[in-house]
Amino acid sequence: MLRIDNHIFSLDLLEKKFICDLPECLGNCCRYGDSGAPLEKGEVKILGEIHDDLLPYLSHAGKKAIEKLGTSLKDIEGEMVTPLIDNAECAYTIIEDGNIFKCAIEKAWSEGKIKFRKPISCNLFPVRMKKFNTFTAVNYEEWPICMAARERGRKEGVFAYEFLKEPLVRALGEEMYEQLCTAALELRNP
Repeated sequence: MLRIDNHIFSLDLLEKKFICDLPECLGNCCRYGDSGAPLEKGEVKILGEIHDDLLPYLSHAGKKAIEKLGTSLKDIEGEMVTPLIDNAECAYTIIEDGNIFKCAIEKAWSEGKIKFRKPISCNLFPVRMKKFNTFTAVNYEEWPICMAARERGRKEGVFAYEFLKEPLVRALGEEMYEQLCTAALELRNP
């Protein structure tokens, strides 16, 4: 573990190699999991505010799930998450390019319809952040569905923290990301 200020980082984030490989994994991170994508408090509010703007992007099943469950809900652990379609994929998931699961929120953002890219937990995947009373844990999770991403990362020599620079900066700020990079270099070159 590595501590920077009040954040504790899994060393796997600095040591494992990773690059998303959508043609291989088919975006299955949007499809499988224990519950919907974890949401920060502010994101719950944002999803409620942008709901109408997202309607043209959502699948029929996604619209029905959100209509029934809401734009967000509490999971069994009391955490706010995105709703699911029949306890499977995220209600904000769409299928594009034949059979790849993608994010309707991100599509609306990329087309300039909304200012919110997508939940930070989705942007950071396979990294999960969990806030505790005195610190925030930043953990790299090794899911079987990301095997192709790990292989691609190894082939191209890209570490998970490097691939995830943009969402890590979004979540932690530029200064903490630079400290993380410095720590990673020190770990590799003691």
